[in-house]
Amino acid sequence: MLRATFLHIEGIGPAREASLWRLGVRDWSDLLLAPGLDGQRARVTEAVRESETALASADAAWFGHRLPRAEHWRLYPAFAKTTAYLDIETTSLSPYEGYVTVVTVHAADGTRSFVRGEDLEELPAYLRRYQVLVTFNGSLFDVPFLQVHYPGIVPPPAHIDLRFLLYRIGQAGGLKRIEERLGIGSRAGVEGVKGLDAVRLWEEYRRGNRASLERLVNYNRADTINLEPLLRHAVRELTSRLLPPVPKGVPAR
Repeated sequence: MLRATFLHIEGIGPAREASLWRLGVRDWSDLLLAPGLDGQRARVTEAVRESETALASADAAWFGHRLPRAEHWRLYPAFAKTTAYLDIETTSLSPYEGYVTVVTVHAADGTRSFVRGEDLEELPAYLRRYQVLVTFNGSLFDVPFLQVHYPGIVPPPAHIDLRFLLYRIGQAGGLKRIEERLGIGSRAGVEGVKGLDAVRLWEEYRRGNRASLERLVNYNRADTINLEPLLRHAVRELTSRLLPPVPKGVPAR
């Protein structure tokens, strides 16, 4: 989908992009030959060159700064290897009344959970290895919460908030409800555990129950790992909805 994206190019908005798609323009190389660009050809050619360079050098930040935040999903799967899925557990919904207990980061190079009092302070440095962040409601909760408690934390330059992406394909509601509705993700071993249980499990751990911490971490890991298949589903669905069939006579790429 990224190579079929033209929104990051000056002078091309959603309507113009959709018009190009209907003409069969589905790649940056196609755009160089697209009709109706008289007077803009040199600028478009330079933008395509810069896009190719950014993609070749795996520079997600370049695209992230130029694409609308709601369209950062188009970076997947081109940047799948540097995408991090993140979810946090806290003792309160307010960062000024509670604190972070567990954070899991899931990515192509592995899954790691951070625990308060053990290694949570390592999270900011760990996140710097990734270029795309995927959360569920993280733009409103996870990231702001972390920034209050870790002012030096720098999230990856591109952020895909699955809550709003899934809403665009008709999937509203909480994470677990959407998983059940779509039949996506696994919660083996933590069936029935809910958000409020995370606070209870942390308090049990603080009172000496190590098994409660293990259950909390496994719950948090499920929340995080399940984001990956949900993202794949949303990207496939949105791509199929946005890109019209290739016109007859135009070779499909």
